[in-house]
Order: sequence, then C-alpha cells, then structure tokens
Amino acid sequence: MNDRQFVIDDFSIKESWRIFRIISEFVDGFEHLGDIYPAVSVFGSSTISEEHPVYKMGREVGRLLVEAGFSVVTGGGPGAMEAANRGAFEAKGKSVGLCIELPHEQAANPYTNVRLDFRYFFIRKVMFVKYAVAYVILPGGFGTLDELFEALTLIQTSRIKPFPVIMLDKDYWKDLIGWIRKTVLTKHGMIDPEDMLLFQAVDDPEEAVALIKRIVIV
Repeated sequence: MNDRQFVIDDFSIKESWRIFRIISEFVDGFEHLGDIYPAVSVFGSSTISEEHPVYKMGREVGRLLVEAGFSVVTGGGPGAMEAANRGAFEAKGKSVGLCIELPHEQAANPYTNVRLDFRYFFIRKVMFVKYAVAYVILPGGFGTLDELFEALTLIQTSRIKPFPVIMLDKDYWKDLIGWIRKTVLTKHGMIDPEDMLLFQAVDDPEEAVALIKRIVIV
C-alpha cells in the first residue's frame, strides 16, 4: 500500500466513524426534546443588546408564547435568542436552547431550562423544525435568513406540514419582501403567486401570537 492509498483509507475510516457521532446527536435530540411539543422556534440576531427594541420585542414574544401554551425554542445564544428565551423563562415555561459549536462561539444565554449542544448544523436544523408548530423570525443576519428560507422551502415543497412563518418588524423586512414580490415573483416568475402566502409580516408580538393561535390548537 502506498502513502496516498493509506491517506485515502485513513480518511474513509474517519468519515465512517463520523456517522456514529451524527446518530448520537439525533438520538440525544429526540430523547431530550420529545416533551417540548408544541413549540415555536424563534430566530433573530445574536448581536443586539438588551436595550435594543428588537430585544424587547423578542422578550415579549417569548412571554406571550408561553402564556399561550407553547414552548419556546431558540439557538441558545445572545441577542434576540436570549430575549425570547428570557421571556419564556420568566413566564415559567419551557425555554429551549439548541446551541451550536462554532470557532468563535459566544456564550450560551442563561435563560434556558432545556439545553442541547450540537456539532452539526443540519441536525440542529432538524430539531428546530421537528417540534415546531410555527416560526417567528425577528430581525437578523445570514443565520436568521437561512432558517427563514429553509422553512419556506420545506413548506413550499411539501416536505413538512405547513405552519405559520411570521416575520416581526415590517420595516426591517419590507425591502426583502418587496424584492421577492417584484423580482423573484413578478419579473422573473421564479415562484408562484401562492408562495407569497407562506409567510406574514407583522409589527406586534401580540398579533404574531394571535396568528399562531388562530391556526394551531394547543
């Protein structure tokens, strides 16, 4: 066996063992999260401070969701995630943090009473959607947009049952929604008109929770 073949075989062995780590993360998730249903997954920026209006919005939506009978699930980090967890925690509900291992990971927020740590993004994403009856999308960056469009894609392609996808803060989202409507739908026909009904944008956390309650029976 030459050196190159040894390197290839060593790589294959390592990749095979990685499967067991993947399986173990799925098993941990299924075992620890089975009793959080019905849950609402809340996404948003990790960079905002406690004084930011979005933080206050997230904290309120977390509280209102618990009072309506839902568990609250976030990525477990700071900023908007902390805000939603904090609202849920203070309302004495199930406040779930699904944390991810990153090279420059910020500390997990202290407002979770259920916490899991993940190495793999794709497993974490499964957990976000598996127990969710709705998504609430607060203003955020690439990670927030990733979760938003993944949910819309899964619903659009009928890979999951449709559920409410609610974007909070109309002013923040208006340019994105306008681009989807004018460019993606009207100018280029990349989506169907009914795809615009897969999400809604509102300003008021109470309105967001009311929309979820209207569709989801707890």
